[in-house]
Amino acid sequence: MFGLVDAISFYARAEKVFDPTIRHKPVVVLTNNDGCICAVCPIARQLGVPKFVPYFKIKAFLEKNNVVVRSSNYELYADLSERMMNVIARYSDSHYVYSIDESFLHFKNFSCVDSWYEYGHVIRKAVWRETRLPVGVGFGATLTLAKAANHASKKLSGFDGVAVIDDKASRKEILSRMSLTEVWGIGSKLGKRLSILGLKNGWDLANQSPKAMRGQFGVVVERTVNELNGMPCLNWDEIGQDKQEIFSTRSFGQRVTDGHALKAALSSHASIVGAKVRRQGSLIKRLVIFGSSSPHDDSYYKKSVIYEFPIATDNTLKLVGAISYVFDSIYRQGISFYRCGVGGVELENSQFQQQDMFSLSVNNPPLMKCYDQINHRYGRGAVWRLMRCNKPKKNARINTRRAPDWRSLASLPDPFRSILRGEQPPLEKSGL
Repeated sequence: MFGLVDAISFYARAEKVFDPTIRHKPVVVLTNNDGCICAVCPIARQLGVPKFVPYFKIKAFLEKNNVVVRSSNYELYADLSERMMNVIARYSDSHYVYSIDESFLHFKNFSCVDSWYEYGHVIRKAVWRETRLPVGVGFGATLTLAKAANHASKKLSGFDGVAVIDDKASRKEILSRMSLTEVWGIGSKLGKRLSILGLKNGWDLANQSPKAMRGQFGVVVERTVNELNGMPCLNWDEIGQDKQEIFSTRSFGQRVTDGHALKAALSSHASIVGAKVRRQGSLIKRLVIFGSSSPHDDSYYKKSVIYEFPIATDNTLKLVGAISYVFDSIYRQGISFYRCGVGGVELENSQFQQQDMFSLSVNNPPLMKCYDQINHRYGRGAVWRLMRCNKPKKNARINTRRAPDWRSLASLPDPFRSILRGEQPPLEKSGL
């Protein structure tokens, strides 16, 4: 059996968790530049507030209906997401974090579960108790059926947050109420092509011949049809997708008051974020940097800054340089910092980056490959302490400074200097 746990209106609900005074008010969340609505809570949805519309077009309507408008708060969302996933992980053999608010579950040794419906409510109550986030839970014999059940748990009438597809009757009941494009893996273009054949809903698609679907539409639709009929065809690796935000945050074991220590911690987080974005082949357009005291302190302090790169980058040197540039606006003398972190948002695919004809590229793939190899061999954080970054110019959009030449770092051990000059074979053959 598979399951899918998905938060309901995650961004908007996260804002309500952060600010309980707006818990019973309509709330919308805007995109990074406050240009478009990206999340709408159920209360606002009842007022007719649509998603993905420009903010200026609906601003008057929101003000008239006293709708609370908030800008995206990525560090908050990442923190709540981590808490939610930690709770969910306790209730299955294995789980896969599909997105910031979705997690697939796989139950291999759960034959003792008498009722999946009741078990789903156990998960919902646990997540609500520990995070105050409402979630929908769906169960099915395949990942696609679990996705369909989750859709029913949140959006179809007659379900109270949990739906189970475990027989033909439940499959027919739910799939017949789902449009083609609501089936996982069926986009708008593909849905139009399928509708030409007379198919109207997910149940119609499930009753098609898998081989015929493969001949007309390819192997993806064939797998979808098999999955809708309870035959598993997908695994974790095939459903994986690149993350849209990558964060590294942590609470300090002991409070930090020293500026150098805080800057070192933020630089370490930047190094981790850089390694993660390179691993998935992405580039960072905006970097979120924050530090805060404990919310239980008498005077709570929190400061978050967004640094925008003129050209999206995965260069750790540039990420650490951005921290140096904004650090003075985050650090405040006398504050006991309890938590800090760095996050990459507005990620771009490195394969499809649009270069700027007026700015030099800030990326250095060979250097970053060497950087990752050394960290892999000697442990995370082995290199970042040796870095010396130039401070970015005040106008970040026209910053064209190159990364410093690592071969000039006399403090590097001789084997490292030789590797960077290309005089030594790869690390695995160098004897290091």
